Amino acid sequence: MAAETIRLSPALPAIQPLGLGTWQWGDRLVWGYGRHYHDPDLQATFRAAVDRGITLFDTAELYGWGRSERLLGQFNRERGRPAVIATKFMPYPWRLDRGALRRALQGSLRRLHRDRVELYQLHWPVPPRSLETWADALAEVLHEGLVGAVGVSNCDARQVERAVHALAARGYELATHQVEYSLLQRRIERNGVLESCRRLGVTVIAHSPLGMGLLAGRASAAHPPGGWRGQRYRRLGPARVDALVSLLGEIGAAHDGATPAQVALNWLICQGVVPIPGAHSAEQARQNAGALGWRLTADELARLDQASASLSQSHPDRCRSS
Repeated sequence: MAAETIRLSPALPAIQPLGLGTWQWGDRLVWGYGRHYHDPDLQATFRAAVDRGITLFDTAELYGWGRSERLLGQFNRERGRPAVIATKFMPYPWRLDRGALRRALQGSLRRLHRDRVELYQLHWPVPPRSLETWADALAEVLHEGLVGAVGVSNCDARQVERAVHALAARGYELATHQVEYSLLQRRIERNGVLESCRRLGVTVIAHSPLGMGLLAGRASAAHPPGGWRGQRYRRLGPARVDALVSLLGEIGAAHDGATPAQVALNWLICQGVVPIPGAHSAEQARQNAGALGWRLTADELARLDQASASLSQSHPDRCRSS
């Protein structure tokens, strides 16, 4: 199958329908940065992803309190190859004026060693300022040429529509909406978000596409993950998660031995969204890229839909970062 490419916006370069999320890069609390992996591991991760044709890298000023952006900027500059970088602005309660977004973007650009970032996203639509206030600020940095396209994250269907309309009033488009979506969390299919994005021409970027690693097949009832991920695993039900992972492996066997994670990512690609799985090792990056270049059959998609439907409905919690 020929390499498939998409554009998040007409103003951006074509990319493969898979990116790499960098929440893990610098995050000590959830992911154990500095204990289980270090900067050389992350540099190897970046190189392995680029070598496999992955050019979309998603970060945020919040990740590792800027560490993720610094590392990504360093690796990209040293590698010397163009990357499509997406980062995010967090509207903390003390950020009250529109200029706060521009100042935060300038900080991100310094950490990334860039004059311009391809995609700039509102991380959460939180008060006290309105979504329209931040949409106006996004339009301003678009007008200045500091960003190539803009998006939102973690919005409901109505908020997506508000962002689209607010930007349209300024003559711009909302390119993307980043939200949690996986075989373990299919809320956006039920709450109207996926339908609204499709109708409005907004590309969905799926964060946590492997359920924070639970669909990779490394967890089991005998060896559950620790910390927050372990709590999620127990809440979902180890037996049900393990059964879904087993089905992913069975289906993968018919596709040249694709891993459970590769099948789970391919399922998302088949939904027309762009998954951005995290990785903190070169092997993880190479494994993730193995989700490209092939497609699940209609029968396989139906089997996965049926197996995951009740499980995802039992998981109403929202991931606190993206």
